[in-house]
Amino acid sequence: MKRILGYFLFTLIVASCSTSGGTFRMKGKFKNFNQGELLVYSLMGKGRIDTVKLTEGRFNYEVPIDDTLLLSVVFPNYSEIPVIAAPGLTLTMQGDASHLREVKVEGDDENDLLTEFRLKINEAMPPEVEKTASDFIEAHPESQASLYVLNKYFLLKTKAPYGKAYSLLKKMQKAAPRRLTTRLYEQLAPVKAVKVGDRLPKVTARTLTGTSVSTADLKGDVNVITLWSTWNYESQSVQRQLHRLKNKYGQRLQLLSISLDGNPADSRQTVRRDSLSWPVVCSGQMWDTPLVRQLGFFAVPDAIIADRSGRVTARQLTGTALYDEIEKRLK
Repeated sequence: MKRILGYFLFTLIVASCSTSGGTFRMKGKFKNFNQGELLVYSLMGKGRIDTVKLTEGRFNYEVPIDDTLLLSVVFPNYSEIPVIAAPGLTLTMQGDASHLREVKVEGDDENDLLTEFRLKINEAMPPEVEKTASDFIEAHPESQASLYVLNKYFLLKTKAPYGKAYSLLKKMQKAAPRRLTTRLYEQLAPVKAVKVGDRLPKVTARTLTGTSVSTADLKGDVNVITLWSTWNYESQSVQRQLHRLKNKYGQRLQLLSISLDGNPADSRQTVRRDSLSWPVVCSGQMWDTPLVRQLGFFAVPDAIIADRSGRVTARQLTGTALYDEIEKRLK
């Protein structure tokens, strides 16, 4: 699975602004997609993950919620469609399985606006993407859709432009003060504090085995802290590759992994299956995990690399870029 919108993820963000509960409903109809399963999840707060069956190209999903949520609907090919859910709201999703980028979500002004943005960004050339996203937020700072745009195109971006993100957040907060923007400020602070060239903060956590682990324990020539989850395929692949590198370099490579799973038992099962021998933290709090917030993680998978003195040498690396960086520093 790809990087989570906060995915967030995720990915995906909880936008807590409603005060009364109700049932959110969503129904979908797809061409060229007879049957299968969809994953629906929210991140950064509620941490709900549901599996939805699709039969004869149709699905129906409903769930009681008491907040406005930014959800992601994940397809078997790992394509993701963001949805803004609210108590009492009913949405329809329709499209062609062979053209998932063109899927439309309809039912209220917010989702119409988000669909319009997705279709527009699909046509943008790579150099235009950030400007298109910025222009959208500037034009709609009060919109819930802007939360998704900010998260995906600024906070989850490799070498994220946090200065620009702060500027846009400030405008969003002014246009529609809400708890989430304040929370994002709080989460961005560690990113600024744990940037390349700075030292890792000395923070501690409890591992899946019940022992205490600290960033101060990382004394290898190269030290890597990663973020992963059992519901994100790419992040699991990262852990397996790190296992191979750990076997190759031994104590020269020190690892600490943080799992975003809502149920620690799921993480334990994967740790046993893949024979991960280093400390793994899973509090069950997902994006609210203290270690995640203290280190300023915003995406899954993600990683921070530090040298023997604890100085951060790289962050926001994954896949081949992560492995190449480790190999380069250990040769």
